[in-house]
Amino acid sequence: MLDMSHYDPTPYYNWSYPVLGGLVPGSEMHRDAFCRLLTDTYNPYKPAVIPWPQLSAEELARLSALPFWDTAVAIEGRASLRMQWQANDLKDARIAEALNLNAAEERRHKEVLHNMLTFYRIELGPEPVYLPPKNPEFGFLRTGFGECINSFFAFGLFDLARISGFFPSALVETFEPVIQEEARHIMFFVNYVAYRRAKLGLLRRCWFDLKCLVAITEQFASRIGMALETRRRRKGVKSNFLTAGAATIARGFTKRSFFDLCLRENDRRMAGYDKRLLRPMMMPRLIRFALRFMH
Repeated sequence: MLDMSHYDPTPYYNWSYPVLGGLVPGSEMHRDAFCRLLTDTYNPYKPAVIPWPQLSAEELARLSALPFWDTAVAIEGRASLRMQWQANDLKDARIAEALNLNAAEERRHKEVLHNMLTFYRIELGPEPVYLPPKNPEFGFLRTGFGECINSFFAFGLFDLARISGFFPSALVETFEPVIQEEARHIMFFVNYVAYRRAKLGLLRRCWFDLKCLVAITEQFASRIGMALETRRRRKGVKSNFLTAGAATIARGFTKRSFFDLCLRENDRRMAGYDKRLLRPMMMPRLIRFALRFMH
């Protein structure tokens, strides 16, 4: 069983919107608060000057063997462009400013990954071509809901790697700002969705809800499809971090203990931000429901 005795409930960061009162979705105060969530907590670190730690041969082999680096770089590249395209399409200058920052941070994540892989001489395949969506908002919704799924599991995986020593502590500390930025991004996203929805009339709201539902369905379907394709093409080959790293990362690893860790880390990474803002609840609710049927 995964040892959770280390768990510290202290929030990673603390920030509150400095104006008293309720943050009602659709109000100017709500909009200002979720935009300032990004701008007020911006971390100005520069990827070009990150001091990458020296790794032992064993540590480097573990890092190099992880199969998701190509996918991770592509996800960050696609996310930054979709957010930028949406920002360029917005008429609300305040939200556009915050979303421009979000896009810049996603580009920086891609640069961090690229610099790390270059430093450790880990080869990447060719990067895909990113085509602009016909509907920028739908592209943004797809990316946002996808990040809600990815980040929930990334929080748990990151801490699991730290607990187990799979990654050296110096490398964990180096990546900490990147992981926490994803928490800010998905909080911004769910508040944007609530704000946007509240500003629409009944018919347009129904259409927006349908776009959200389609975006969510596409994100879950794509992940199921990738898992099935990976299993078909690589039978017997361990090919993702959750399953391939289980035996190496933590002895006695179980799905239940991993899901519990994801829930705890998700709560902790969100805990330090203003309680009046909405939190991403799709994955926590889904996983808590699934845990009812796990022993």
